[in-house]
Amino acid sequence: MKQVYLDNAATTPMSPAVVDVIADEMANDFGNASSTHTLGRKARNTVETARHTIARAINAKDQEIIFTSGGSESNNTVIFGVAEMRQNIGKHLITTKIEHESVLRSMQHLEEQGFEVTYLDVDSDGHISLDQLREELTPETILVSVMAVNNEVGTINPLKEIGEIVKDSNAYFHVDAVQGLGNVDLDVEEMQIDFMSTSAHKIYGPKFLGFLYERDGIRLPNRIYGGDQELKRRAGTENVPGIAGFGQAVAETEEVAKADLQAKYTEFQKIILSRLDQSGVAYEVNSPLTGLVSHHVLNLRLNGLSTYVLLANLDLAGFAVSGGSACTAGSLTPSHVLTAMFGADSPKVSESIRVSFGRYNTVEEVQAFADALIRVVQKLQARQRQD
Repeated sequence: MKQVYLDNAATTPMSPAVVDVIADEMANDFGNASSTHTLGRKARNTVETARHTIARAINAKDQEIIFTSGGSESNNTVIFGVAEMRQNIGKHLITTKIEHESVLRSMQHLEEQGFEVTYLDVDSDGHISLDQLREELTPETILVSVMAVNNEVGTINPLKEIGEIVKDSNAYFHVDAVQGLGNVDLDVEEMQIDFMSTSAHKIYGPKFLGFLYERDGIRLPNRIYGGDQELKRRAGTENVPGIAGFGQAVAETEEVAKADLQAKYTEFQKIILSRLDQSGVAYEVNSPLTGLVSHHVLNLRLNGLSTYVLLANLDLAGFAVSGGSACTAGSLTPSHVLTAMFGADSPKVSESIRVSFGRYNTVEEVQAFADALIRVVQKLQARQRQD
């Protein structure tokens, strides 16, 4: 049975061209990028070419891009680095209640060290209040960390407006753009972003690789000590094949108009919701369908049915979806995102699934999923009535 993959917010399949680039690099470009001989210089050129491609995609300078192991490392590097180097200015940080766990748990650890963290509220669409952000900023605030696109409901934060607010304070502005890169336009200059975290495997690239954008003129303390790799900011031999694949993946995202991609995902959402309406299945949409939202995520509550039962039955039917963030998928803890949006007592936190689309998904796959979802829901509801 062919598995239909609709969990692209968790990870994406690698682009065939990315696979080819990585395989070619592994076979033919095995030199250490820090070596001075011909093979080393060839590897260095591969790394710097990818760095330039990535920098250009977000309107950054080449030297502002640091390759890391992914979004979690980049987020940790920024949060702990800023806390370490700026605690003489203040010990207050601001983030939101619906950030990725790599941000939230880092902030919680800082709280244990005596720092103060403000967690901004969100409304039922997952949006923060800019007025609350203004009110919470103080002269002691050293960092504002807000994600570009939420990984569970697709909400887009108004980064340009946030950047305007933060620039007049003592704080740096950090953006977790793991779900944003490839889905929305990102410009670090226009948005006045100081740090940005990304991950290659969310844009059809390899796992365990990302980059950290660090604005020119800011120098975070090193988290990994050793050699002088990555402009002396992150020790460790560069993963040249992976970096080459990351550059290819970013180049491919730049070839696809974001508006066209969003239109495609919007059509996918309409197909699912239309078929659910026709079937009479009781459901609610948790993610916003209009406004500031990336339509690659559709979060649905299927009334009265446990998330875990739904996921198991859909998996058996050949469809891969999730209950929320992949980083907490093995936990029985309800979604902190849906809890922040709707309250801990809402049934949505335990009766919802996340369907997330990618550029390789087809109309036929989405139609098949909608039909399978209806069959699964109707079967489970009939079983409930019998019980």
